[in-house]
Amino acid sequence: MPTDRSFGPYKNIANYMTRYFSMLSGLLFSSAMLFAADTTDVISPKGATRFSLFQKNDQLHFSVSYKGQKIVTASPLVALIGKQNLTRGVRLRGKEDYTTNREYPMAGAHALAWDRSNGARITLRHGNDTWQLDVRVYDNGTAYRMIFPGKEGQWRIPDEVTTFNLPADGTIWYHDMNMHYESVHARKQVSQLSEGEWVAPPATIRFPSGVYAAITEADLKGYSGMSLQANGQNGLVLKLAHHQPTSYPYRLRYSPEDTQRLAKPAAIEGTITTPWRVVMVGADLNAMVNNDLVQNLCPSPDPSLFPQGPATAWIKPGRAVWKYLNGGGEGTLAVMKEFSDDAAALGFEHNILEGFWARWKEGELKELVDYSKQKGVNIWLWKHSKSLRNAASRDSFFRLCNNLGVAGVKLDFFDHEAKEVVDLYESILQEAAKYKLLVNLHGANKPTGQAATYPNELVREAVKGMEASKLADRATHETTIPFTRWLAGPAEYTVLHFGVRRMNTTWAHQIASAAILHAPLLTYAAHPDTILANPAVDIIRNIPAIWDETIVLPPSEIGELAVYARRKGKDWFLAVMNGRTPRKINVPLNFLNGTYKALVAKDDEQNSASLLKIQARYGEKDSLEIDLGEGGGYIAWFSK
Repeated sequence: MPTDRSFGPYKNIANYMTRYFSMLSGLLFSSAMLFAADTTDVISPKGATRFSLFQKNDQLHFSVSYKGQKIVTASPLVALIGKQNLTRGVRLRGKEDYTTNREYPMAGAHALAWDRSNGARITLRHGNDTWQLDVRVYDNGTAYRMIFPGKEGQWRIPDEVTTFNLPADGTIWYHDMNMHYESVHARKQVSQLSEGEWVAPPATIRFPSGVYAAITEADLKGYSGMSLQANGQNGLVLKLAHHQPTSYPYRLRYSPEDTQRLAKPAAIEGTITTPWRVVMVGADLNAMVNNDLVQNLCPSPDPSLFPQGPATAWIKPGRAVWKYLNGGGEGTLAVMKEFSDDAAALGFEHNILEGFWARWKEGELKELVDYSKQKGVNIWLWKHSKSLRNAASRDSFFRLCNNLGVAGVKLDFFDHEAKEVVDLYESILQEAAKYKLLVNLHGANKPTGQAATYPNELVREAVKGMEASKLADRATHETTIPFTRWLAGPAEYTVLHFGVRRMNTTWAHQIASAAILHAPLLTYAAHPDTILANPAVDIIRNIPAIWDETIVLPPSEIGELAVYARRKGKDWFLAVMNGRTPRKINVPLNFLNGTYKALVAKDDEQNSASLLKIQARYGEKDSLEIDLGEGGGYIAWFSK
């Protein structure tokens, strides 16, 4: 070892550098230690939303506030790889700020989405492991995801038990996981949630100030889906699929061996990137319904599959007839030709065939496809997802559909959020796109924005829809789900029924549901003959599947009343669905621009299985007084 003498004239410099690096090391160490007490904030472009990251009791925590109000109070952010908690005892190693600022087309509540956020990639160190927390903050919410670097051939098991601690005085709408995502929402105070209760995302919360929030996830791929479980202390704990109870639909349709396999945690090779954990926020229900966070957090479409993105020529949103819930005879070629005839008469674009098509000869299918195309109607085929678990079977089915000229496939009975099932969704969407096939995912988990990446996914179910024959209080249900389930994305409710399935709702309410419970594939439950015979058929045939603009009007209240003004082109629709409580509302028409012809369908107070049809003229200075009984409804079509 050289002595100080060996440095000669550089001795003083050497001593100085030694002291400098010693001091720098101390400062860096102090900075890392200070992270335990200090807070790293990421604030939205206009300052409305704040995501705060800090350590408490050596555990990483976060909170979310909106205009100074705590939406998520101090909450432990917990991620594990194997049994190692990589969010405990971490040290801050860097923060890279970035922004997003783009507009893009979408098919849903409005035609154009805005993605404007402030983001930060926060580098953290746990022992010898370095990982990244990616945070984005919007003026209407925030999201984070975690990225744990890994190598090819390295298999690890991730888990998360992050808690979303909520103010106790919030009101929450939620349902459990017993029927997967096909259940009825309950309404409780946050403080009334019992330990162990399951809360399926998106969970919607209203605070006493009138502000709303919803918790869900986005860009779920290559990973297990999340649900939430109450801890009995005003917190919702994130739980991946292997912790979730196996749903009744899955147990019904799959073997005990399948259930046991999917109950095991999933290993991931290489780098682990979690989905985005999303907290949507809005000053009112209009802000929540027009919130694009879930879609914003997903990648844009692959141009090799979708050259013009969602405007790619074979992506065809529209309305569908469906022979399943409302009679129509046997599933024969002759009957399905009649359904295509009716679809054409209504101006609908699609005709969905259930499983009976599998008994047909290929020549019969081709005949129906060609016959329907001449009338401007596309054919869809239903299939059980169990038969599509391997690439060869998917390719065989998709190739058949493509050769026949089939436009879309309705794939059913997924009923689970294990990584294995999540991977199947993505394989289906990718491979179907190669054959230019549209997709309807039935019996599925909640949407997490995949339609932004794969616009051939027109809709997924994940809702207790018109198929639920025993749902007695449809009035409350249908005024709840626009502000809960629909916040994650469109759902296939199979709207509008004039028979007993409408339960405690009126004909006018049912017609209004087609304008409120929107979907790029808007499937009608009613037999098309009953729609064509309805006095309001001219309104129904003009209700579009997708909208240019949506305004949720102030009388709206979750589970009580849904009042929507929606625009397509120059035409506006006013759609109202009432819950169980009779009421009178006043609706200003200030969303109009000029004077419009109006065609109105309103309740017949003497008969819920009837309606009154009115023609009138209205302008932006007018307002409407609307009387609504239990499950009542109202719909007006305003045209220039």
